[in-house]
Amino acid sequence: MGGIFGVASSTDCSLDLFFGVDYHSHLGTRRGGLAVLKEDGTFNRSIHNIQNSPFRTKFESDIESMKGKIGIGCISDYEPQPLLARSHLGSFAITTVGIVTNKEELVSELMESGTSFIEMSGGEINQTEIIIALMNTQNSIVEGIKYVQEKVKGSITLLIATPDGIYGARDKLGRTPLQIGIKKTNGSITAHCLSFESFAYMNLGYKDEHELGPAEIVFVTSDRYEVLQQPQKEMKICTFLWIYYGYPTSCYEGVNVETMRYNCGKYLAMRDKDADIHPDCAAGVPDSGTAHAVGYANEARIPFTRPFIKYTPTWPRSFMPTSQEQRNLIAHMKLIPVKQLIQGKKILLIDDSIVRGTQLRETTDFLYESGAKEVHVRPACPPIMFGCKYLNFSRSKSEMDLIARRVVRQFEGENVSAEVLAKYCDPETPEYNRMQEEIRKQLHFTTLRFHRLDDMLDSTGLEHCKLCTYCWNGRE
Repeated sequence: MGGIFGVASSTDCSLDLFFGVDYHSHLGTRRGGLAVLKEDGTFNRSIHNIQNSPFRTKFESDIESMKGKIGIGCISDYEPQPLLARSHLGSFAITTVGIVTNKEELVSELMESGTSFIEMSGGEINQTEIIIALMNTQNSIVEGIKYVQEKVKGSITLLIATPDGIYGARDKLGRTPLQIGIKKTNGSITAHCLSFESFAYMNLGYKDEHELGPAEIVFVTSDRYEVLQQPQKEMKICTFLWIYYGYPTSCYEGVNVETMRYNCGKYLAMRDKDADIHPDCAAGVPDSGTAHAVGYANEARIPFTRPFIKYTPTWPRSFMPTSQEQRNLIAHMKLIPVKQLIQGKKILLIDDSIVRGTQLRETTDFLYESGAKEVHVRPACPPIMFGCKYLNFSRSKSEMDLIARRVVRQFEGENVSAEVLAKYCDPETPEYNRMQEEIRKQLHFTTLRFHRLDDMLDSTGLEHCKLCTYCWNGRE
């Protein structure tokens, strides 16, 4: 995934920038970067690999020398950022979040016009460098951003720091968020920040000022912000932000992550009122499953318990390592069972999703090994059927890895039509029920019932048409 944060201040911004970026660490574990404008008009930049060390540890010595009033930074799971540029548009630093799915097409087009690129160590071209190249075909930064929004397939939300202030632009369809915070000192405005996560600036003295709409472009200085392009009406924000990626204290489109997850659990329990199960307790796979489980427990009027605890001081997020074997091992090592809460119990277990199924099967197996009598699983979202093509989510990129698609291929063969797939996405069909039962058998659950798409969308309280559901039903 990834997160971005920027500050324009009347005084030194370095500490606000440092902690604001650090508050995005839950969105990635590979790279972090900062760029601060110095008094001489040039940028001081630092980029580190944070796979084996927290962001704070890597950057705490750098920030001492990165003094300035304008700065941007990021957590990035792919390309190094921010990048520095000097062109006819001026000198600027830029950082992005999202994915360019038509990268090869754009690179070929730009190279034909004489643009050259520097390959990264893996042979890939830094997609933020592609964004710079697209912008440089236009006569101003604002025109360049609009051109990027027009040309890029996938999604791009970005921050551009200049000597005068920071440009912020949300993705054309608002798939990822961008918010403005305002800081006042003794009644006077002293700083503005731009942030992916709304909570990242709360403890830094900022208050909510403005949430950008889809395709909206703003320019932020220490004492004001200006809207340079009005938001468009159509929006397709990623629903997975609430289900999994977002931090519990975050809000998107005015909807808090923890509240939405609680509502999901409530809806799951309401659907289970016709089920012939009698769990002793509800539990969530930590951390993202916890609020879902609390909502379920309260609605079903059964105890909420924590039959295993996640050991977090040294283990990174389990889906981030390159090797699937490493991911599975880390997921297993992180969860420490509390056998006194497991032995002889019928447990209703909620996880945010089932992607490959490997980790949840191992979690279920060790619950049985620890003495659980039954394990009823209720994922907080529908079966994932399609790999995301709008954001760089490592969870669901390859459809070959998705357990739901593997089961469909098991039943239907390799070449499955869109019409047949649609039946497996519909919870009212025999095909869906057959797939759900096969997943239950393969993953060793006592019972399995996925969250319905309509219930999940209702849990946000937003209009369904504003929410992206591509990974569940393939609809754009």
